[in-house]
Amino acid sequence: MLPVIIVGAGPVGLALALALAGHRVPTVVLDGAEGPPATRLARTCVLPRDVAHWAELPGIGDEAQPWGAWRTTHRGRAALHHVFAPETAPRHLPQHVLERALRDAAARQELIRLARGHRLTDLEQRADHVIAHSARRTGGGGADRAERWRGSHLVGCDGPRSTVRKLIGAPFPGRTGVERFAVAALRAELPWPGEAGLHGGLPAGDVTVRSLAGDRWRLDWPLPPDGGLVTPESLVARVDSTLAAWHDGEVPAYDLLDTGVHVCHQRLARGWRAGRVFLAGDAAHLLGALGTQQVAEGLRDVENLAWKLAVDHREGDAELLLDSYQAERRAAVGARLRAVDQALPLVRGRGRLAARLSARKRGRLALLADSHLGRGAMGRPDCFDASPLACSPRHSTRTDTPVGAPAADVPVITLGGEEIRLRQRLGGPLLLVLTAPGARVWDVKHWMSAGLMPELAAAARTLPLPAELLVTEDYPGAGAHTLLLVRPDGHLAAAFPGADQESLRSCAATLRGAVDPAAEPVPEG
Repeated sequence: MLPVIIVGAGPVGLALALALAGHRVPTVVLDGAEGPPATRLARTCVLPRDVAHWAELPGIGDEAQPWGAWRTTHRGRAALHHVFAPETAPRHLPQHVLERALRDAAARQELIRLARGHRLTDLEQRADHVIAHSARRTGGGGADRAERWRGSHLVGCDGPRSTVRKLIGAPFPGRTGVERFAVAALRAELPWPGEAGLHGGLPAGDVTVRSLAGDRWRLDWPLPPDGGLVTPESLVARVDSTLAAWHDGEVPAYDLLDTGVHVCHQRLARGWRAGRVFLAGDAAHLLGALGTQQVAEGLRDVENLAWKLAVDHREGDAELLLDSYQAERRAAVGARLRAVDQALPLVRGRGRLAARLSARKRGRLALLADSHLGRGAMGRPDCFDASPLACSPRHSTRTDTPVGAPAADVPVITLGGEEIRLRQRLGGPLLLVLTAPGARVWDVKHWMSAGLMPELAAAARTLPLPAELLVTEDYPGAGAHTLLLVRPDGHLAAAFPGADQESLRSCAATLRGAVDPAAEPVPEG
């Protein structure tokens, strides 16, 4: 079985290798990095609720700080206070911690081969495979050693200067330097332990403050667009002025751990697929302005692409399924980028525009919080309601989750009697979740001979995608005996009455990227 070749061993490339291993697909990761990621506390990532499970990898532990709340103030007066439920709280952690945990997890996987020191130089596509050419430095001033790799598919996760993107000729239009921030990571006791927030109208200007584990914090101040130099002295002055504003004019004791300047770009590759070659992460898109999260977007790419690659890798004939990766994810990222472009003049307006907005501080501050709170066009998770994989059951059932959006992480019971969360079963087969009030009252061994379960269990074995049947006592907004189809990436594909097996077969065929033969019209005569 040929492996999938992944170019790049950053967070997205490593996560994709792990996700494919979960589908029993082997991978080769061409790692052109010179060494492990640098320890930088001023370079962090926020993982919203739909990708927060990546912060549960072994080795991360308490380094992933769940936020208890988001607080917005203006000149010391509260404008917004949002308390996160524990299961929906974003996780904030240093990026090098995430990357090292991913690398350690990949090293333990027998299906993942990490090819260290290999830099992609060229690729070739054939009818049923792809060939990657790499060069590896031999040391001692010798010539680079050429290597040749054969795989079923190739995914470029090789960053903003992606060699893969250049080799497939995909344009990467957009804007450079749409926002700049001075960044400081420090250890201090601030008035809002475990929280994050935006504080406007301070002497040093607006500042976003986000808690990290161990009384550490990341502070970001937007910089003027003139590209002026940020000196160490000016950055320390910002820190002192900001801390003094929060402590009645006195600068409290603190340890300055790291500093930097963060520049946000807006770019979107025009094509994310060329035959057997795909783009993901920074190779496909760049964002980060107004609190949008680039690492989180890359992990969404991973979860969308992995199960589709796995189907084609195992069975082939999945062109529509593979095409849906670009159709779904590029549309979602593009919508987020457009929302940022529309919001930037409103929240960073100057001159006459700023004057017109002076009476709308609360609206401006609320807009700045959207990405962090997972709301609005900039922050809400993807919803694939217009996807090529959109299902059309005969009798669709409404729930509190729009079709195409991430399914709620409800408690479920497996047919083996294990009680877990829905999230723990994602990344594998298609999930068929039947709502059955009072399910915990009955021993699991009695389910298979009662109600809808025998028919559903039999139907699950005949679907064109691997499927697992689960039971939940309750799903938000769903009535009893509703069947929920949850894609391997966690998005709700359809909801309909559990007795409607015709819709089950039809929707499974759609998710496979095929036409259900039973749904085809019978020719006349």
